[in-house]
Amino acid sequence: MKDGPDLARIAALIGDPARANMLTALLAGAALTVTELANESGITVQTASGHLARLAAGGLVEARMSGRHKYYALAGPEVAGVLESLLGLAAARGHLRHRPGPRDEGLRAARVCYDHLAGAAGVQLHDSLVARGHLLLGQDGPVLTEPGRAFLAGLGLSLAPSRRPLCRQCLDWSERRNHLAGALGAALLQHMLGQTWIRRPEGGRLLQFSDQGRRAFDAAFPPVQAECAPAARSATRART
Repeated sequence: MKDGPDLARIAALIGDPARANMLTALLAGAALTVTELANESGITVQTASGHLARLAAGGLVEARMSGRHKYYALAGPEVAGVLESLLGLAAARGHLRHRPGPRDEGLRAARVCYDHLAGAAGVQLHDSLVARGHLLLGQDGPVLTEPGRAFLAGLGLSLAPSRRPLCRQCLDWSERRNHLAGALGAALLQHMLGQTWIRRPEGGRLLQFSDQGRRAFDAAFPPVQAECAPAARSATRART
């Protein structure tokens, strides 16, 4: 047996269809009960409990107690990042489970990836920050610049100290380009929810902009023309 991380074990945990469905459901960032996850996967509660025990033992999910109820959530943002990247790889290789429909179009436009904005809107936010010098792309990921901090202050957004990386790139499964994750990505999503630019119908992954919110978002994070964003594209290519 070779030394080092056991990739096969992690791949086997994610690779089961029922477990993959449960992990995808948890990408919304909410903690769900065994019954809710069983419904997401189309399996019995007893079978779901067995799958969740394996995912918890493998460090991919964690159980949380609230009174007499037990909820399950992803074990951290790094797990969410891996899942989102795998979704991107599956989409890029044509491994799709069904034909696109109206809901898919909405998810491609704007959705939650664990705790930050993803989809076309998430990529727009990332590329706009890079193009205007608010984020500097380096070998270790994006870095918030002083103009970027001033920009955030102008939005009325203050960053609380966190043990998480401030800025991190996450490969978007539908756009196949990077969106912004990390503590900053999470703070920006909460800011937009607090400003009612966007809403989360039924607490799922889908995000919907109000008309006023879309105008405010485009003003804060103007779309970048493709020819003006070579840095964003090169960063994506470097990671693929």
